Amino acid sequence: MAQNFRTFDPCTLLCPVPAVMVSCRLPEPDAKPNIITIAWAGTVNSDPPMVSVSIRKERQSHSIIKASGEFVVNLIDEPRCHALDYCGVKSGRDVDKFAECGLTAMPALSMEHAPAIAECPAYLACKVRQVIELGSHDMFIGEVTGVQVREDLFAEDGSLHLERAGLVAYNHGLYQRTAEVLGFFGYSVARPDVLERRMSQYR
Repeated sequence: MAQNFRTFDPCTLLCPVPAVMVSCRLPEPDAKPNIITIAWAGTVNSDPPMVSVSIRKERQSHSIIKASGEFVVNLIDEPRCHALDYCGVKSGRDVDKFAECGLTAMPALSMEHAPAIAECPAYLACKVRQVIELGSHDMFIGEVTGVQVREDLFAEDGSLHLERAGLVAYNHGLYQRTAEVLGFFGYSVARPDVLERRMSQYR
């Protein structure tokens, strides 16, 4: 059956995308940490592991990350969704986002300056390897040099179950749940017994 479509001007209608809070701090002893909410983040390489975050030049975190050369990508669960939104609409020039949101800055693996957010279920600590000026945003490409994940997200056999974290995605202006599992990588070609065994743990 034919579908009707409506034409848009070229735009960034890629959805859903990760909704993350990126934490950073200037390389000064008395500098306060800051948080910026970012929906324009993604994986760019696997060996070495690298991710990107795109930030407007006028945002305070842009200058902080450029000066420190590091940032931490914090994954967001449902209880932190309010803080996620707040840190996206408020400027660190005006408020202490950690204090206002009741969040705790904790040391992040391999970072000299940028902290992680203790209340988040996982984080990726990143060293800036390249900054690409693209137009409205600069893309910071960071090598992932440290990762920590909350202990309760591991099963007894050591396998990681991020589906239990209740992570949040950003879908064209809306924050949405990502909890329901529809399949796993390779499930379309898995044997029936493997499919049943793997999917049974998510019911």
